[in-house]
Amino acid sequence: MRPKKNPQKDLNKKSGMFFVIGLLLVLGMVYTALEWKTFDPIYNIDVAMNDIDPSIEEEAPIFQLEVTPPPKPPVLPTEIEIIEDDDPFEETEIIAIEVTPDTEVVDPTDFEVIEEPEEVKVNWITIEEVPVFPGCENEKDKRACFNDMMQKHIRKNFRYPEIAQEMNIQGRVNTTFMINNDGTIGTIKKRGPHDVLEKEAARILSKLPKMTPGKQRGSAVKVSFAIPITFKLQ
Repeated sequence: MRPKKNPQKDLNKKSGMFFVIGLLLVLGMVYTALEWKTFDPIYNIDVAMNDIDPSIEEEAPIFQLEVTPPPKPPVLPTEIEIIEDDDPFEETEIIAIEVTPDTEVVDPTDFEVIEEPEEVKVNWITIEEVPVFPGCENEKDKRACFNDMMQKHIRKNFRYPEIAQEMNIQGRVNTTFMINNDGTIGTIKKRGPHDVLEKEAARILSKLPKMTPGKQRGSAVKVSFAIPITFKLQ
């Protein structure tokens, strides 16, 4: 029996080739779609080619600056006016000191010599009789009593500054103050980590009571005393 179709015309034999050709076409289209780039159009406008309206006329304004002439030199007066000064003029009388045979010899004993007392300052360690804090008059060891009363005074008047608490400022303030020869508190010197603590330490020492002054060789003298005040946050 003869086949109905010609074997040479059978397209199934070339299906693989058609598949490869179709695949290549699809890949080419995909590649072209991915690599396709578009750019914004560029408009080149030549400004120099613009025509200027000849009816427009521009003129630059002209400013005229006024030159200030130099000042004229002052004219001296032809006549000099004399003004009389009514203020009295005090002349210093100069006494000439010339030694002559008639010069009177002055006895040195006729002059009164005024001696100014020399101010003596003694520190706490070398003072013979230390200043007496009020309440320590009858104590045998007045140095120890003085130190105890100083500590009590500091604890009683101690006040931690609020601004120092907020800023977390703490540390030790070294203070030195003078007990005058009349028992009052003199110059207070302080040195610490911050001005706020130094001011508080000075305030505490300024509230010290009047004391019995210290004595050196039987005379009242100034005595310097140093004490540290510690500010510590809990």
